[in-house]
Amino acid sequence: INAEYMGIKFSFKIQIQKEEMSNLSRDEFIYMSKIAEQTERFEDMLEYMKKVAQSGQELSVEERNLLSVAYKNTVGSRRTAWRALSSIQQKEEQKGGQHKGLLTDYQVRIEKELSQFCNDILDLLDKTLVPQATASESKVFYLKMKGDYWRYIAEYAQGDLLKRATEGAADAYQAASDIANKELKTTHPIRLGLALNYSVFYYEVLNEPTKACNLAKQAFDDAIADIESLDEDQYKDSTTIMQLIRDNLTLWTSEIEGEGEEGDDQ
Repeated sequence: INAEYMGIKFSFKIQIQKEEMSNLSRDEFIYMSKIAEQTERFEDMLEYMKKVAQSGQELSVEERNLLSVAYKNTVGSRRTAWRALSSIQQKEEQKGGQHKGLLTDYQVRIEKELSQFCNDILDLLDKTLVPQATASESKVFYLKMKGDYWRYIAEYAQGDLLKRATEGAADAYQAASDIANKELKTTHPIRLGLALNYSVFYYEVLNEPTKACNLAKQAFDDAIADIESLDEDQYKDSTTIMQLIRDNLTLWTSEIEGEGEEGDDQ
């Protein structure tokens, strides 16, 4: 079979898959997204949950979590790859840079994939998820998500794209914080997760460790003060995020006068 024939056959298979997806009901998309998650086929999971998100109905808590898991894992594996490759590049340059061109080309490929998936969810958030959100919890969840994916772009972007990504993340995180601070309990896991990631943005992207520490400490102290009112069904999630905030504070305060290290995010 020659290459041209293989190309036609591959395109035909993709077309069949799209036709099969178009025949599924909303409930079947959700079911298949759970199967994709269990089999760790997160890009398939992403496609199924996009269909659910675009169905015209606001997502439930379970559904928005499925969507988040799909994109987080799809993008997360590429963020990990990009960081590992950056480390390899530094070592290669120390050895003389014989393979620098190959590594740069590979880095560009990973960055294109990151941009593809990040822009995909940002478009879905702007056009569908944020406008459809009615509850304060949902609004904060999606605006936080918007801030996160702009932050992921800012990790590798340069020039005008870096400026745009930084501003996009800052605006989304601030908008989410304005709602969370008024509408959500200090111990709510979404409010805590927002504070965690917003502080990481200050530390890693804006290079403002003092503001990062202040934001994280305020969120932690406020939650500790209200810990007795913590809802039982949110206890595990909230305390886990509080521990991450505390870990970051410990790391950042110890490193604030020296070389910074990357903090944990949600």
